[in-house]
Amino acid sequence: MGAGHEEGCLVLLPDISPQGCQVLLSLLTPLSSPWGRQWEQCWYSLSPAQACARGLLAGRMTAKSNGLHRSPAALSPCPSAPAPAGPDEEGTELSTTRTCSTQDEASSELQRRAPVAGGEQPAAPLFQGRRALARIVRLVLVLRDWASKSLHEEQQRPDPFLERFQGPELQMVAADAGSDPEDEETEEKSKKKKWQIFVVDPAGDWYYRWLAVIAVPVLYNWCLLVARACFSDLQKTYVVLWLVLDYVSDCIYIADIVIRLRTGFLEQGLLVKDLKKLRDNYIHTLQFKLDVLSILPTDLAYFAVGLHRPELRFNRLLHFSRMFEFFDRTETRTSYPNIFRISNLVLYILVIIHWNACIYYAISKAIGFGEDSWVYPNVTDPEYGYLTREYVYCLYWSTLTLTTIGETPPPVRDEEYLFVIFDFLIGVLIFATIVGNVGSMISNMNATRAEFQAKIDAIKHYMQFRKVSKDMETKVIKWFDYLWTNKKAVDEREVLKNLPDKLRAEIAINVHLETLKKVRIFQDCEAGLLVELVLKLRPQVFSPGDYICRKGDIGKEMYIIKEGKLAVVADDGTTQYALLTAGGCFGEISILNIKGSKMGNRRTANIRSLGYSDLFCLSKEDLMEAVTEYPDAKKVLEERGREILTKEGLLDESAAEASMEGKSVEEKLDRLALNLDTLHTCFGRLLREYNDAQMKLKQRITVLESQLRQQDLEDFSDSSDSLP
Repeated sequence: MGAGHEEGCLVLLPDISPQGCQVLLSLLTPLSSPWGRQWEQCWYSLSPAQACARGLLAGRMTAKSNGLHRSPAALSPCPSAPAPAGPDEEGTELSTTRTCSTQDEASSELQRRAPVAGGEQPAAPLFQGRRALARIVRLVLVLRDWASKSLHEEQQRPDPFLERFQGPELQMVAADAGSDPEDEETEEKSKKKKWQIFVVDPAGDWYYRWLAVIAVPVLYNWCLLVARACFSDLQKTYVVLWLVLDYVSDCIYIADIVIRLRTGFLEQGLLVKDLKKLRDNYIHTLQFKLDVLSILPTDLAYFAVGLHRPELRFNRLLHFSRMFEFFDRTETRTSYPNIFRISNLVLYILVIIHWNACIYYAISKAIGFGEDSWVYPNVTDPEYGYLTREYVYCLYWSTLTLTTIGETPPPVRDEEYLFVIFDFLIGVLIFATIVGNVGSMISNMNATRAEFQAKIDAIKHYMQFRKVSKDMETKVIKWFDYLWTNKKAVDEREVLKNLPDKLRAEIAINVHLETLKKVRIFQDCEAGLLVELVLKLRPQVFSPGDYICRKGDIGKEMYIIKEGKLAVVADDGTTQYALLTAGGCFGEISILNIKGSKMGNRRTANIRSLGYSDLFCLSKEDLMEAVTEYPDAKKVLEERGREILTKEGLLDESAAEASMEGKSVEEKLDRLALNLDTLHTCFGRLLREYNDAQMKLKQRITVLESQLRQQDLEDFSDSSDSLP
């Protein structure tokens, strides 16, 4: 920190000694950080009066550190006796006098606080009094809050390039937005109404977080409720804990039903917020009936049978759908879906093994512990009589049985045989599920690598079959290695082909934002043209030493540099004229067909890749198709091309002027063709309407004929009945 900052500390806090200023300034962030730069700007934006006081107190600080005492007049940088001046200067003189008098008061206050002992002055304490310390804390907190708020606003400020492309966000307009703002009663009613209407968006983050909350008590009931019902020691040892957890989970269940009653749904693409519709939509579902059954107070039977009957709460297991919904949404949201699927599968298997262990223990209890070799050993044996051994033994037996490993005691009774048969069937299904799911997950995880390796193998086989040289083969393999190492092996068009054009363009712009912002042709183009151009860009990777284009070649594409460095070289391939970096574009001159160009549609320079270079390629057909509807962008490209051609002496100005004169004729022809297309469209619409009207008329006539025929038949039958 410089001396100026210590002076500013004394201006803001006159009760602090120079050592205190140094400590205060050391609390602040260094000036190299953004917050420090903001503090520095704040410091150097002091008013003239504060600057005058800063100089005054700087002298005071120096004198104080040297043990000297001077008068305010001797240290004051302000003039003590200004010369007579005009009216304007008089006001300045009065202002300066007032400023200096204020500074003198501050200086005299500092003198009064300083010790008056003669000669050497003892070292001042770090802070003088609680008042100075309170000011320090208050100042630091205020400055840090201000700086963090400024930084947050700066970070939240949207990128102007993206903002221009995306446009203003859609604002949800309330139904009573047109009311008079002066009507305070209406505003208060609307505010109350908004607070009363609380609707949860099922696609929002809040709803997902609530699913995570409700999944915890559901999983608790599915795991521990069954264990408590089978292992009586577990229930009796921690009865108070189970009561607390049970009723906390019940409260969460009830809150979940309330939230479901206020969970919106989409109708014609819009979120429904009508509470009656939301209530009817939930009440008429099967899940509502299951949710109601899951919160029935069946545990009131505790008063009759006692607290150690947790099986009375088995209806809480009916709330399972929320846990599965949380798993489904997590699988959709996570960036590692395969790992989550494996973890989810393992969780299901562990729950099944846990349940099977509990059922085995319950059957052993019903038959009798130690009655035969199959059931759980007698609990009177100290080795098997405590809770941990009971659960671990049952879990071990369940794991061996369901994984079809065996090595368990054979059953003795008929019911034991039936249970083991059922377990073996479940185990076979579990084993098949594990093998199938894990196999598909592993294949999905390696699908990209397998597809990429298949391409490499096919090209290697082709090069060996055609006896390509070793140097070329090595170059191709290195090119593939670069693609895989730098994660450029994915075909973006293939991955994003199922998305609509708008989303594909938005993803492409976000991914390649830094590159597109540097491209001159994208700086001022319209959002529609930007979408069309971005969707037509094709990525290409060039190896070191590759020629992107040669002078004299017919131009069919233009290129935009995403990454890497390119050199404009002479015909010998070594002499460099210029260096192109990320964001540069070239090749548009030869595909624009600029009138008067001496090169026509041929390349005007040799461009070579210095290393591996990532480029975006835009073909001539795609560019012309995109700029046809945007003439301003086409003019910008043509003007830029003319500037380059004029600079290199490759533009025939007489031919260019002639082309400009003939341009009016072309515009008339284009306008005439457009009018003909419009007339053709109108004529087609009229013809279609005429055919529709004819068809309706024929149908109407057919209906009338059938009605007349029916009426004639009825009249004929009436007349035949009236005859004798």
